[in-house]
Amino acid sequence: MSKKAIVLYLHVHQPYRVRHYTIFDTGADHNYFDTEYHAQESNERVIHKVAEKSYLPTNALLMDLIKKYPDFRISLSITGTAIEQFERWSPEVLESFKQLVDTGRVEIVGETYYHSLAFFYSRTEFERQVKMHEEKIQQIFGQTPKVFRNTELAYNNDLAIWADQAGYRGILAEGWDPVLGWRSPNFVYQPTNTENIKLLLKNYRLSDDIAYRFSETARTNKPLTASTFSHWLSESVDSQIFNLFMDYETFGEHQWEDTGIFNFLKHLPEEWLRHEGYTFMTVSHAIDSFDVVDRVDMPDTVTWADTERDLTAWLGNKMQEQASSAIYELEDKVFGTNDLALIADWRKLTTSDHFYYMCTKWFSDGDIHAYFSPYKSPYEAFMNFINAWHDIKFRLAEKGLEV
Repeated sequence: MSKKAIVLYLHVHQPYRVRHYTIFDTGADHNYFDTEYHAQESNERVIHKVAEKSYLPTNALLMDLIKKYPDFRISLSITGTAIEQFERWSPEVLESFKQLVDTGRVEIVGETYYHSLAFFYSRTEFERQVKMHEEKIQQIFGQTPKVFRNTELAYNNDLAIWADQAGYRGILAEGWDPVLGWRSPNFVYQPTNTENIKLLLKNYRLSDDIAYRFSETARTNKPLTASTFSHWLSESVDSQIFNLFMDYETFGEHQWEDTGIFNFLKHLPEEWLRHEGYTFMTVSHAIDSFDVVDRVDMPDTVTWADTERDLTAWLGNKMQEQASSAIYELEDKVFGTNDLALIADWRKLTTSDHFYYMCTKWFSDGDIHAYFSPYKSPYEAFMNFINAWHDIKFRLAEKGLEV
């Protein structure tokens, strides 16, 4: 029987959410992210909530699976902003991730430290953030990422060329039908105009069966079981790998425990590994194990978000365009100050989540955007952000740098 592998990749991220920050705070209070007055909305509270619901129980379950099944492996990425908040407010979560990595069967994927869209605005800052993330991962986990994923899987040919020249062995992207055409995401590809790097494409249908549709099946009293899911994969005749890419918070936070999501994860290795020749692979393991079957050309940017699979979730309206352009316009002056606190605050404001919260799509994807946002409306998200931006300008002016 031919070899088939599940490549389970989970993404861990928490932004520094901008607090209720008014124009009256501008010039008077430079604390944009933490507050004692809105404890229900604080970043610390979010970390504790998600740790209890998702990170700690999921990590405990994954450790049990690693101990029980020698062929079970996963890949994950953890943003720098998430690591910082774990260090500050939930060190037990960070320790549980370290224990998983220490097993030798968990691979960490590289990305931007601040989960930013810097690649599309400032190649210099993008490379600085990638280097920062690499150094943080090496410091905390003792790994140097060999495979890269850009924020929100935002991918195009230019990014692949950059990653290839940067020495990465692999890169991750969305397996979007208009790009793939008749081809399947269940193989290893190579990006166009690259020499060495290989491309792994998310199987969005199978991934979304878990990440988004799992609770729907639970509500219909026909929950998706590990047995059924494994059978679907085994019935796929012309396939080598099944790239299941999703947020780590799928388990316990986006899909609550009462949906049966943990039970699904618990039994998936048992159901899959009962087949001869079936296994789990990390992203690097898959790259090493299978030959390239074709080249993939993506001149336009593709992401893993929304029905359009483009950047409109972050840059689709005037508020988003204004906010994102405005923050990057300050880059040179901010770095020219050599003020580490100011630079850190500016970088936290480059996190893509801030622009996602400003999204005004209220049709097929609006409910998803509303679920993830801590604000009552996209306009509230915009005002908090712009007020913080004005304060960055105020701090520059204090240093004699008019913008």
